Amino acid sequence: MTNARGQGAQISASGAPAKIIIDTDIGDDIDDAFAVALALRSPEVQILGITTTFGDTGERAKLVDRFLGESGRTDIPVAVGVATPPKGVFTQRVYAESGRFARNSHPSAIDFIFDQINRYPGEITLVCIGPLFNVGAAIEKDPATFRKLKRVVMMGGSIKRGYGDPYAAPTPPEPEWNIVNDIPGAQKLFTAGVPIYMMPLDSTQLKMDETKREFLFRQATPLTEALSALYFEWGQQTPTLFDPMTIAFIDEAELCPVQAMHIVVDEKGYTRAERGAPNAQVCLRSDPEAFFRFYLSHFGAPVGQKSAAEGDRAGQTAMIVSGAFRNDFAFLVQVTGTKFW
Repeated sequence: MTNARGQGAQISASGAPAKIIIDTDIGDDIDDAFAVALALRSPEVQILGITTTFGDTGERAKLVDRFLGESGRTDIPVAVGVATPPKGVFTQRVYAESGRFARNSHPSAIDFIFDQINRYPGEITLVCIGPLFNVGAAIEKDPATFRKLKRVVMMGGSIKRGYGDPYAAPTPPEPEWNIVNDIPGAQKLFTAGVPIYMMPLDSTQLKMDETKREFLFRQATPLTEALSALYFEWGQQTPTLFDPMTIAFIDEAELCPVQAMHIVVDEKGYTRAERGAPNAQVCLRSDPEAFFRFYLSHFGAPVGQKSAAEGDRAGQTAMIVSGAFRNDFAFLVQVTGTKFW
């Protein structure tokens, strides 16, 4: 197993946040919004831009416009990716179509990605949390420039575990959403020669229970209120935070230790580990308690500032998460001083 600590330590030692572009199909499931929110709260990263992929990419861009605007981050560029025939339900369309903070125009995602790579060769992490249409199009257009990325950090694939209860016996591997919806794009990525850090279903089925949601939304910041609005429009109860693990890994690589593997994407969208030279670093296991402790601790004091109460808040968050995993309701009430009814 490759220890990912060196990657995180390198970022910290440089004294500069990691430059990232987030490529997302935000608006269908809710985990994309939770991933973008974590990135906005992470002093460890500098968001160069957000690109939309899959389906109605124009509407997705409007959603990102509003989400960034409500969060006070209209400085972040938003680019529109390759549109594809709709598949699935765009659950957060009403939020996107409100017109709030709508920008007059958006650049092309492919052009934007290449412009940033040429500006910062060897420095950019492309965070892929949707089907890989933009990635495939970029590789096809200019593979040499694409290889000037520092790395790709992606949520996608299924190595030893498929969809299902992460606390039950593993289900067999299966084609995962982000891969199966653009198999050619995934095949291009894994043969592109760029460093890949892969967070598959094996390590990303992270269920955010009611107690953790309650804690997050009670922060009542512009960002958490925007996230809450999207969550309630999504219309389901317990979100699975697949995508935020990509940002968490960039922030603190120990949260999802990786190992070198040779990944092949077959014609059905399975991501198979086979013999051969490694082409990806893959995280097969994560610690949900550590992840949620990390995630929730980012939603407190202003980004980059250390308040006097930050240590207390972090400790309280750790106790909340630990208590939630013990399912000790009385413990939670005692720790938070909050009535949950």
